[in-house]
Amino acid sequence: MKNMTLKEISVVCGGIYYGDEESYYKEVSSVTIDSRKVEKGCLFVAIRGARVDGHMFIPQSIHGGALCAVSEKRIENASYPYIMVNSCAQALKDMAEHYRRCLHLKVIGISGSVGKTSTKEMIASVAGQKYKVLKTEGNFNNEIGLPLTIFRIREEHQVAVLEMGISDFGEMERLAKIARPDICVLTNIGCAHLEHLKSKEGILKAKTEMLLFMNRRGSVILNGDDDMLRTFTPANRIEPILFGRDPECAYSVKNVEDLGLKGTSAIFCTPDSEFTAHISVPGEHMIYNALAAVAVGRVLGMKDEEIKQGIEALVPLTGRSNLIETKHFTIIDDCYNANPDSMRASLDILKKSDGHCVAILGDMFELGPAEHEMHYELGKHAAGTGINLLICIGTLAAEIARGAASVNPDMEIYHYETKAEFLEDADSLLKVHDIILVKASHGMEFPEIVEALRVK
Repeated sequence: MKNMTLKEISVVCGGIYYGDEESYYKEVSSVTIDSRKVEKGCLFVAIRGARVDGHMFIPQSIHGGALCAVSEKRIENASYPYIMVNSCAQALKDMAEHYRRCLHLKVIGISGSVGKTSTKEMIASVAGQKYKVLKTEGNFNNEIGLPLTIFRIREEHQVAVLEMGISDFGEMERLAKIARPDICVLTNIGCAHLEHLKSKEGILKAKTEMLLFMNRRGSVILNGDDDMLRTFTPANRIEPILFGRDPECAYSVKNVEDLGLKGTSAIFCTPDSEFTAHISVPGEHMIYNALAAVAVGRVLGMKDEEIKQGIEALVPLTGRSNLIETKHFTIIDDCYNANPDSMRASLDILKKSDGHCVAILGDMFELGPAEHEMHYELGKHAAGTGINLLICIGTLAAEIARGAASVNPDMEIYHYETKAEFLEDADSLLKVHDIILVKASHGMEFPEIVEALRVK
């Protein structure tokens, strides 16, 4: 990793180096916090986790080939180089910020209440038609994950597409200081993380902290259909580029054709052209992800044909509106995470399916004091879609069941406290050829349900 010698790392972290002089001037090959991912010449950073203290694995990491370790503790009689710091978590961020400053590529930062990951995937698919792209993998979008993603950037990469997730004030500012995006994309301002951010105004304030450390000559790309973003004026005086279904937006669509589980087709309108593209992932909300990608592609100097190819090349991720055909069922695996807006969008996809439709919904977390009401309202929405069977799992999900019953008392509704209780009854509830949506917050661990249904 260029400009990442142990000497530079020690200075950047404000750490004290212990070790031989020869190693002091060596560059590390990579940075990791996972002893299982140690490779020859890497730097192992001992992060204290909720369950495991990384300091326990320093000897194992060195034995596995690590050049050096970063530690908060003095290591007596160490026979290997290490750097002692006050905080390994802060050192990780300091190193990532330093490394980012040494890189010469375009960084695209993506955030929003709903659709961050899907938009990230769409933008990466589009940009990848012309450039060598690195993107955030999995849930590596926080103050630990973002630095680790940046450390994966190499000289051959031309564009980095970075998802930036937060739940409280100040987090985005710290992420932006590390990422220093050239292009900032905000998907929407919805009802997520209200536990800490309190209101949509609070969410807007927290999300737009991304702009504090962006390139002063960069681009701000916002959802023009979002009532909070449409009227937002950046303090950095960069004129936002708006995308949306509203034809007044710089990037818009017309002739949208909903193809159900086969996706959506539309004519995409840019300031000076039009082209037709098909999105294979179901849900009209995917139009917004594609529009954001069209705007980013144009900022990156891409041609319409390249952008179209990128939109049509998108492959859904596990847990993100991923369509799974099994021997007995069609499963819409959308269980990576959930909030009221994304739940409604997924239910709207389900209701357009031809067949016996089943929704398996679980608790939504981090919604604050109104969490019971939000679950209840979601249940009312579910009942209004006309789906055939509603299965609610979890403590808060009892409110989804109650809300649905208040609208349609004759609807087939079941509530279970645990996944295990539901799975015991699954064979008697589900029918061959059912179309099944599975969705809940990440902490509910609903992939277990998806896997159980796959093998039935």
